[in-house]
Amino acid sequence: MLVSRRGLLAGSGALALSGCVRGGGFALPEIGAAGGGGPSSDPAFTPQPNADFDTWIQSFRPRARSAGISDDALNTGLRGVGFLPGVVERDRNQTEFRRSTEDYLALVAGEDDLAIGRGRFATNRAVLDDIEAAYGVPPEITAAVWGVESRFGTRLGDIPVISAVTTLAWEGRRGRFFEAQLISALKIIQNGDTTPDRMLGSWAGAMGHTQFIPTTYEEYAVDFRGDGRRDIWSNDPTDSLASTANYFSRFGWQRGAPWGMEVALPSGFSAATGRDNRRSVAAWRDLGVTRVGGGALPDHGSAAIHAPGGAGAPAWILYSNFNVILRYNASVNYGIGVGYMSDRLAGGGPLRQSFGADSSGLTQAQRRELQERLNAAGFDAGTPDGVIGSGTEAAIEGYQAANGLPVTGQPSLELLRRLR
Repeated sequence: MLVSRRGLLAGSGALALSGCVRGGGFALPEIGAAGGGGPSSDPAFTPQPNADFDTWIQSFRPRARSAGISDDALNTGLRGVGFLPGVVERDRNQTEFRRSTEDYLALVAGEDDLAIGRGRFATNRAVLDDIEAAYGVPPEITAAVWGVESRFGTRLGDIPVISAVTTLAWEGRRGRFFEAQLISALKIIQNGDTTPDRMLGSWAGAMGHTQFIPTTYEEYAVDFRGDGRRDIWSNDPTDSLASTANYFSRFGWQRGAPWGMEVALPSGFSAATGRDNRRSVAAWRDLGVTRVGGGALPDHGSAAIHAPGGAGAPAWILYSNFNVILRYNASVNYGIGVGYMSDRLAGGGPLRQSFGADSSGLTQAQRRELQERLNAAGFDAGTPDGVIGSGTEAAIEGYQAANGLPVTGQPSLELLRRLR
């Protein structure tokens, strides 16, 4: 699967798509175009004739009735539903991208993302404050989830959810799970929260500004406006944001406690780290861990240290609220991304420590410069973000071929010097 910058991260399909996250990797269900429009025009995501699929629909109807779905809701919800071949292709070809924490943060909380986020955060600050008063989750945390999941509502997805989850239920690889999503989606229609034509989202059924799947919507979505509908699909993100805060609150968010913070590790630090290696804050202090820039660590109960680059590189202390974020998506990088985004939205600066050069010998700034110079030379490397993906590799290959160089697609200092 070729990965674009926003397709990689937007709509990560959190909230019970746990089958997509394994071994600490981050599975990346993609979503479609920016929200606010109609369904996708891509033939792979428009209903296609399939006799076996139609037969399955007929066999499903009695099970739906047994689950409490009325004939009216069945007929309304399944009208126009069809087999989406692109959904099966995505499901069978999911790739887990073990992006470095540095790359992940560049993708999810780059300066362009933050520029959008600060504007949306300010515009919605009053309602976010009201949501904090109701659920105890800070405005910047709720908004950060919004940013990571749908780039602050600019990437809501354009795939018909009922057709998507029906296709996956019929396909059968995770049939029971997706049949449950289908039944919940039909209950949403039956309850009048939305209509099938408005129920658009990701290929795996994640919906709205903060990408709830149907079963999670049923249990945790709230009608914060009090208008009789739990509307996570409209341009107004209020119900989505409140639903996310409700989710965090229900899973034990500790009011007034941080998610974590950047820390400095002493030279020669050798203690085991990782989200499951929790110690008292006093124990970490005794090992020489301090707040980045100096100062003692605040004590908010047992905590873990995440240090992907070891001493001298960015590292974080992770408190219990970090584990609540991971209930949304079990990837540690996802949790760091939400936490870092929240800090930046609250007025914090960039990381104080540097990740240094990667295996190509280039720092993130140099990788970004390489992309900028490839673009200037007429080889499209996409948005210069310092993350080497398929687009940058293709641009490098094009440049190398055009200049009689060995075609490797790999970045290097030598290639950067040649482009300067």
